[in-house]
Amino acid sequence: MVDMTVDLCGVTLKNPVTTASGTFGFGHEYGEFFDLSALGGIGVKGLTPHERLGNPAPRIAETPMGILNCVGLQNPGVDRFIEEQIPFLRQHDTKIIANVSGNTVEEYAGIVERISEADIDLIELNISCPNVKCGGLAFGTRTDMVTEVVSAAKKHAKRPLIVKLSPNVTDIAEIARAAVDAGADALSLINTLLGMRIDIETKKPILSNVMGGLSGPAVFPIAVRMVYQVRRAVSVPIIGMGGIRTGRDAVEMLMAGADAIAVGTALFADPLAPVHVLEEMQEWMEAHGVRSVRELTGAVEVNA
Repeated sequence: MVDMTVDLCGVTLKNPVTTASGTFGFGHEYGEFFDLSALGGIGVKGLTPHERLGNPAPRIAETPMGILNCVGLQNPGVDRFIEEQIPFLRQHDTKIIANVSGNTVEEYAGIVERISEADIDLIELNISCPNVKCGGLAFGTRTDMVTEVVSAAKKHAKRPLIVKLSPNVTDIAEIARAAVDAGADALSLINTLLGMRIDIETKKPILSNVMGGLSGPAVFPIAVRMVYQVRRAVSVPIIGMGGIRTGRDAVEMLMAGADAIAVGTALFADPLAPVHVLEEMQEWMEAHGVRSVRELTGAVEVNA
């Protein structure tokens, strides 16, 4: 048997497969397809201090090998999540990763303080969302703002704090170091890349927000490259994400430097994607004599 357990800041995941926030809701719909206890962790829909309705439609657009979205963090608010969703999620043997966001440093600190009192396992601080008109994108692309918001959040965090990084930067390693120096216990990356589509018949942007976040298989090589760069820059645990569809993709992401992975856009095409990824990972490891998934992290061999 292959040992699939991983440690994220003192929290043991039964396996390294989690779901990316924003693609899994709170698990109700996908729970009709498979037992959520199969997953190492569930990254829930991004939470804000109060309910958000998100952006108006259209807010999803297909692209070659992926999608653009400008959903705009639609969610019921942190209090309703705590009251209504945590009891459901706790029926399953998996870890709860609460993704939180805000428009100001004070909002970030406040929601981290509130969610820290709840029955969750890990906090993922979204400082990198490109599909809202204010807040996340600015925080995640400047080292001074990363330092400010992560420092403020860390003061109130009673659970391990994962900081989710934006790929829309010049130097991802610089941003990663700033987050870790400010108190991040772990990092997750990448969030979506900023993109745009135009309807050439109407000459108008397809998305209501004009621009949105690009995700899916097209971004996978970028995600692998950035995880590799961040692993060389910091020593904290990393959750790698961005275009993962198969077990081989997951193994590649781990070899680049990730400790765990998150499946996101693939869920829209295949609701069983995380289960398939996990099964394929185990098969690959058994075929290659890998006894522990932890052996794969950072295993890439780069010639000097």
